[in-house]
Amino acid sequence: MNTRRSTAWKATLILIPLVTAGMLFWLRQVQVQQLRNRALPAYDTVPNFELTNQDAQPFGSAQLTGKIWIADFIFTSCPGPCPIISSRMSELQKPLEKSDVHLVSFTVDPEKDTPEVLRTYAGKLNARPGRWDFLTGPRAAIYSLSKDGFKLGVSDGSDETGMPVHSTRVVLVDRRGTIRGYYDALAPDAVTKLLADTNHLLREQPR
Repeated sequence: MNTRRSTAWKATLILIPLVTAGMLFWLRQVQVQQLRNRALPAYDTVPNFELTNQDAQPFGSAQLTGKIWIADFIFTSCPGPCPIISSRMSELQKPLEKSDVHLVSFTVDPEKDTPEVLRTYAGKLNARPGRWDFLTGPRAAIYSLSKDGFKLGVSDGSDETGMPVHSTRVVLVDRRGTIRGYYDALAPDAVTKLLADTNHLLREQPR
């Protein structure tokens, strides 16, 4: 009898997280469906750029032409919000796997974040080759792109902590290169809202 109870208890402990995860996934899908029809604003157009990805290959506007893409700014040695930002980006891969949406992460510490370092970082996040690029290059070019292109604040930290300071917002860009949304990656509903708006764009601008 005790053996049966013990087995039943163990099975319950295993099932609870699985059921909980399933419910959370279902609730997110419901929320995405509810949000997906809301109108999206149009902000500035992202200027042309060319940097270097984790495979030491040129990557920029030319490779993103005609694609919907999602961008963030991080650095691999970040002790603050970057792991959360990157984790949220990673969460987008599965629900968007059947689309052509591209993920792009720009490092704000390009001297340390070489292609090799970024490749290791991408591996830890299970980043899908050809769908998520991690970009490095001249600091001036990346900082100008953040401030002037995406309208996101960035600093090298020389007057503060000694580490780069950057925005925690993730940016949604449409097939014409126009910014269509900003999302605080630290907000609990960031992924839900971003997925809803991305699905909206996929219908508005099909391949």
